[in-house]
Amino acid sequence: MAPAEAQGSETQPGGNDEGMIETWLRKHRLLYIGATRHPFILSIRDGIVDFSSFKRWLGQDYIFVRAFVPFVAGLLLKAWRESDDQSDIEVILGGLAALNDEIAWFKKEALKWDVQLSSIAPQKSNQDYCRLLESLTDPAVEYAEAMTAFWAIEAVYQQSFGHCLEDGCRTPPELGEACQRWGNQGFEQYCSSLRKIANRCLHKASDDVRRRAEVTLLHVLQQEVAFWNMSCGDEEA
Repeated sequence: MAPAEAQGSETQPGGNDEGMIETWLRKHRLLYIGATRHPFILSIRDGIVDFSSFKRWLGQDYIFVRAFVPFVAGLLLKAWRESDDQSDIEVILGGLAALNDEIAWFKKEALKWDVQLSSIAPQKSNQDYCRLLESLTDPAVEYAEAMTAFWAIEAVYQQSFGHCLEDGCRTPPELGEACQRWGNQGFEQYCSSLRKIANRCLHKASDDVRRRAEVTLLHVLQQEVAFWNMSCGDEEA
C-alpha cells in the first residue's frame, strides 16, 4: 500500500513477500493517507505549524503513551502465551523498554515548551483511543489482532514524522528532535519487524481473527486521524 510520495519499507508493499497488512493498506488507502499525511503533519513539514497545536499534541500524547505502556506489556504476555516464534518477545520487549525513554523525553520537552503535564486532562479523542488500547489487553483478544494494532500505531508515527525529514521539507528546527524520534531509520526498521510479525501471525490466523484484526486496524487509523484533529484544536476539551 501506501501513498506514492512516502518512502521506506513501510510503504513499499508488493512483491513476493506481500501479506495481509499490505492488502489491507491498499484496500483502505485513503484512510491510511489521512492518518500519515494529516494537515497537522503537513504543517510541520511545510514549516507553518501553529506551535500551540504542537504543545497540545505534546501534552495529550504524553497521556496516551502512559496508557500505551500496559497495552504493550499485555502484548508481551500474549506473545509469551501464543506466539510460535519466541523471538517476538525480544522485539516487543525492545519497544516496551524504549517507552521509559519516551516518557522521559515528553517530560523534557514539556519543560522546554512550558507545558504543565500534571494539569492536562485527556480530551475525548484521547480517552477514546486509550479505551481502545485497554480493550485490546483483554485475554480474549488474539495475539494477531493485538500485534496488528501495535504495528499500526507505531507505523503511523514513523511514516508521519519521517515525512517531515524528507528532502525539501521546511520542518522548524524546534521540532527537529521530535521528528527524528519517530522518523529515523532505526525506528523504520523496527516498524518493519513488527509488520513482518503481524503478517506471519495473520497468515496463520483463522478467517474470524483476520476479520477482527482488519476492523481493529481501521479503528486505529480512525483514532490516529481523530488524535491529529484534536491536536489542531478541532475538539472541545
